Amino acid sequence: MKKILLSTIMAGCVALAVNAQDSFNKWSLEVNGGFNKPMAPLSPGYYSPTLNLGHVDFGVRYMFNDKFGAKLDYGFGSFSEASGTPVFSSNYYRLNLQGVANLGRIMKWESFTRRVNLLGHLGAGFGRVSHDNPRALPGDDNVYNIITGLTGQVKLGERVALTGDISTILNGRQTVTFDGNTNLQPSTDNGYYGANGTWWTGTLGLTFYLGKGSTHADWYVEADKYATKAELAQQIGEIKDMLKDSDGDGIPDYLDKEPNTPAGARVDSSGRTIDSDGDGIPDHLDKCPFAPGPASNNGCPIEQTKEEVDYFKKAINENYINVYYAFDSAKPLGFSASAVNYVSNFLKRNPGVKLEVKGYADELGPDDYNMKLSERRAKAVYDLLIAAGIDATRLTYKGYGEDTSVDKKSADARQLARRASFEVK
Repeated sequence: MKKILLSTIMAGCVALAVNAQDSFNKWSLEVNGGFNKPMAPLSPGYYSPTLNLGHVDFGVRYMFNDKFGAKLDYGFGSFSEASGTPVFSSNYYRLNLQGVANLGRIMKWESFTRRVNLLGHLGAGFGRVSHDNPRALPGDDNVYNIITGLTGQVKLGERVALTGDISTILNGRQTVTFDGNTNLQPSTDNGYYGANGTWWTGTLGLTFYLGKGSTHADWYVEADKYATKAELAQQIGEIKDMLKDSDGDGIPDYLDKEPNTPAGARVDSSGRTIDSDGDGIPDHLDKCPFAPGPASNNGCPIEQTKEEVDYFKKAINENYINVYYAFDSAKPLGFSASAVNYVSNFLKRNPGVKLEVKGYADELGPDDYNMKLSERRAKAVYDLLIAAGIDATRLTYKGYGEDTSVDKKSADARQLARRASFEVK
């Protein structure tokens, strides 16, 4: 009978072994051997060793997820007498279906160890107890049983783990003591006690993991939430590399479409050199960046303009001159300094002109916060102009809140919205 059951289980293991999900393997085979101990009932004067070597079990386990599963296992062995007590020998086998809980994952042991784990199991099944003692009562006991226990695991590799298990088994409908010499007094009309046989096993063994995945559910950690120090250091290094600004134009390299612009060049939010007047001469080389002119005249028009103020008004009022800011900042970006310098120089050349500094914010964030932020941005430029020697009576500033004229879904457009503009009075 034992050979038939064992062969059936092993064949089932092979037939049921399938590929695990991409995340982890689910199937495993378990082989264990060790000690048993019948606790009760035993005939008066009969005792068994505290550690009776003579138990073996085999199992196949399937995990529904990384925390819960089920297993079918078959165990057999024998009980014998303790030294100095009457001789007896009883053989047994059991077959059980059990639920399994991955207690280590439930209790989040992965936060402090990845090599030690704990499983809990509980189930029921049936078995048989037979007696080889010549004085034993005839017949074998066919019993049902309830089993529960804990299994410790030590990971040896992705395919194998060392296990240690302690299980308690309760036999039901047992009619003879474990030594086979005494009938149990029936307590019901059908002649059987209920769960009246108690014994336990302690075993060591190996668990073999099946499947093509890289790990088994016993050791799987979802999305591997716990990054190593090396992984964190690598990620921090990557972020630092992204934020490098090789040409010093205020635009990080990963956003800079012209990463080699010369020092002092005025650039847009993508790091591209600005040619405000479209005369083919970039602003940092153009002596008249808002009035087109030939290169032979350093980008300035050859004909004298009748009123410098008119051209300035056009450039200012049409937002060709702006001071830009980083997200949630009231500190002007480095490349914006030339705009402030240009405005201060013009005001010095035209002492009768007054100017308003107008602050704006993008559409991210609450309206009231953006209104205050836009005013702080305008105030920052106002302070720079006063520091450059412009009389405060010629200047005013005001925050206008969010600039809704740009596409707020575009990062480049939002950068253009984060600005301070000027208006000639």
